[in-house]
Amino acid sequence: MFKISPCAAGCGQTAIFGSNLCFTHQANPQLETLRIAEYITKERNVSNINAPLVRFDNIDFSHCHFNGCNFRQAEFSMCAFSATEMRMTFFDFAVFSSCDFSKSDLEFLSFAGAQINNCSFEGSELININFCGASIFETTFDNSNLYNSRFINAEIRNSDFINCNLKRVHYFASRREGINFKYSNAEEAILEMGEE
Repeated sequence: MFKISPCAAGCGQTAIFGSNLCFTHQANPQLETLRIAEYITKERNVSNINAPLVRFDNIDFSHCHFNGCNFRQAEFSMCAFSATEMRMTFFDFAVFSSCDFSKSDLEFLSFAGAQINNCSFEGSELININFCGASIFETTFDNSNLYNSRFINAEIRNSDFINCNLKRVHYFASRREGINFKYSNAEEAILEMGEE
């Protein structure tokens, strides 16, 4: 699992991967972002990356493997994660804008409190994923397996779950508007408390 080291500047944040400073205290944040992105895309199979608050823009992480990484409060704009494999990776309170997770194999991830806008998870395995408290807008999950994932207290608007496996997916206390569950087994999802 990723190592948590306090920022040497004493701000209370954690130092990012390969540095003794947090992202906020980097002399050249863009250079640090590129360093981390290049490491991931070159290695392709990464573990224990700690990169909270880092801002990634237009990076292609397709076909990479992530295990035990932390991207808490990071920002991802127009990034490609298609055909990635991720296990035990944390994106809590991260921001995703126009990102592509299609055809990915994701298991035991946390997107708690994340903002996900105009993204695609089409054709993906999304097993045991935590979307609790997330804000999800104009995003598609079509043709995906969401078995045992959680959208508790999430806000989901204008998003598609067409032809998805929704068995044991928890939506209770969520706010849903403009959602399309066509051809999905929505009757096996848990929409309200006490339905199990």
